[in-house]
Amino acid sequence: MKKIVISLISLLLFISVKAQNNQEIHAVMNKIRLDFMLDANGRPSYNVFFAEKPVINKSYLGIMLADDSSFDKNFEITGSENTMVDETWQPVWGEVKNIRNHYHQIVIHLKQKDAKSRLMNIIFRVFEDGVGFRYEFPKQPGLKYFTVADELTEFSLTGDHKTFWIPGDYDSNEYQYTVSPISMVDASVLAKSATDIAVRVVPDKYAIQTPLMMKTADGLYINIHEAALSNYTSMQLHVDTKTLKLTANLVPDAVGNKAYMEAPCSTPWRTIIVSDKAADILTSKMILNLNEPSKIENTSWIKPMKFVGIWLEMQTGKSTWNYADRADTLGVDGQLIPNGKHGANTANVKRYIDFAAKNGINGVLVEGWNVGWEDWFGNWKENVFDFVTPYPDFNVKEITEYATSKGVKMIMHNETSGSATNYERQMDTAFRFMNKYGYTSVKTGYVGKIIPRGEHHDGPWMVAHYVRVAQKAAQYHVMLDAHEPVRPTGLQRTYPNWMACEAGRGNEYNLFTSGNNPNHETIMPFTRLMGGPMDYTPGIFHIKGYSNVPGRQVHTTLAKQLALYITMYSPLQMAADIPDNYEKHMDAFQFIKDVAVDWDDTKIIEAEPGEYITIARKEKNAANWYIGAITNESSRNAAIPLNFLGDEGKYVAIIYADAANADWKENPEAYQVAKYLVNSKTKLNIKLANGGGAAISIKPVSEEDKGLKFYK
Repeated sequence: MKKIVISLISLLLFISVKAQNNQEIHAVMNKIRLDFMLDANGRPSYNVFFAEKPVINKSYLGIMLADDSSFDKNFEITGSENTMVDETWQPVWGEVKNIRNHYHQIVIHLKQKDAKSRLMNIIFRVFEDGVGFRYEFPKQPGLKYFTVADELTEFSLTGDHKTFWIPGDYDSNEYQYTVSPISMVDASVLAKSATDIAVRVVPDKYAIQTPLMMKTADGLYINIHEAALSNYTSMQLHVDTKTLKLTANLVPDAVGNKAYMEAPCSTPWRTIIVSDKAADILTSKMILNLNEPSKIENTSWIKPMKFVGIWLEMQTGKSTWNYADRADTLGVDGQLIPNGKHGANTANVKRYIDFAAKNGINGVLVEGWNVGWEDWFGNWKENVFDFVTPYPDFNVKEITEYATSKGVKMIMHNETSGSATNYERQMDTAFRFMNKYGYTSVKTGYVGKIIPRGEHHDGPWMVAHYVRVAQKAAQYHVMLDAHEPVRPTGLQRTYPNWMACEAGRGNEYNLFTSGNNPNHETIMPFTRLMGGPMDYTPGIFHIKGYSNVPGRQVHTTLAKQLALYITMYSPLQMAADIPDNYEKHMDAFQFIKDVAVDWDDTKIIEAEPGEYITIARKEKNAANWYIGAITNESSRNAAIPLNFLGDEGKYVAIIYADAANADWKENPEAYQVAKYLVNSKTKLNIKLANGGGAAISIKPVSEEDKGLKFYK
């Protein structure tokens, strides 16, 4: 890793004292400017500018403690430290091979002017694409253990911005997005009407979730989130719809507290990413850069992969997770009476293994394999699963041996039923079981109300729990895909075995409920995915006709489902449909077989939140490129220059596009596949249908392809 650290004197930062209690500090990095000041009451505040345009107006900072004291006023500046860092590091896996971490750090030392003389530092890092800041509590005589009751951080907006938002729910991020002026936020209606979400807790009708994406009237794109969330609680935002001020709204624990801290310590980073180009928001690596380097020394066992699984057939009612209809349906022998629809049976699992092996898919995920599924949903029951006892029709040893013989890895499923206490007691047992039977990855789930009772999915107890699971999984060399967790904040850098999360409204909502709006996937990269990869479960080919509910269907075209493998980034990508549906469209399934899951480079060709996204990615250690282009409910032409190919010569492009008569609602499965020669001077023009998309693979030309026509 290349690293340069320079102590600065005055070029990028200076301190000017305007009055005894009014001190200002300014820092500039490219187009980003940060102003910090103390007012006459010793209250710390900051402003952020982009190219001299205000982004965040004067906003106050501070922490409120549970003993009614606060770190928000009566401060004086006792000193500051200034550092410039410019380093390059390589992630274990990711969207690019090399990440530049270039920032100007300011540590402002504050002391309260009272008898206690308590100390607090505010650390700012000014990047070329935004600002991150956190509170730090140094070792000091007057403060050791303390409880955070609230955080007083403000983000004062400069106008009534166009905002892409979901309710600030303590237990779920699985909402559709609302697009409105920030002044129109009202989460109460959405929270009440979203009955397809199992657990909903939205006590503040003006609370919204981060990552929050906004666009100003004069064309600035602003994203607010947090980084390195650990040993604290998650931050939502309360909206003052009259003053247009956002305030940190921390998720409480069972007794109303937000964090339990011991000095020296620090809070998570608060992040503000800003640009006049939407594409720059998607290329930002600020959140990753604000996280600590990997705590796992040997990462050779961490391998991105594609997988199939017994999942969609249960989502659509073809089979069930549960072996029996009810926990009390027992035969004369005292054993459960099978319902005849259990999906996770040995013969069916082997069929998925065969399909994976035949098509070069690395893994198979099996849900519903272990006892307990008859007696948990909605019961708030603590001891449901033991994570090691299979149903009678699931032969673990036989399946493991069969998968090994086919070169396929099995992926474990550990549904906790929200009982995190039960899972913590049994984690070592569960991971030893995975090691014994060769499971290299686990998908965890937290459906239902959390146990310990009174805790929330996004509260401080569970934030710590998710990290403990990642740490424990790393001890056993197991990769983690967490469902129903708190939304990610870049911790995949620190724990690279924590490869994906759900923490958002995934593709599954197209299967059992009203679905996702066609603009949903054009918003999520600017919101949910800013913090880390998402297991969105793309690749559904049977768009209509899987349900008897009138109008129920996937709200995309088939071609758009292919494009999601590029636009919805994850190093763990599921081919989510059942083998039968893929075998009807093997020409389209070829893209899923080919597409990579780890990348050397990523180019955001064009993007506008809520409207369209086109992304090109270069396969890790290969010359192959893959492109995904998607649109909202409106059709559009995607213009895709291939100048990123360089001058290496000719390539062959396979274009998987919507057919001329395709439409997400009326004719979603209509697609076409075409093959052309291309080079770096080629510009593709591809029509995307209403709610549609296109996927493109580009590889160096082979001898058999040299007779193809050039794209015109």
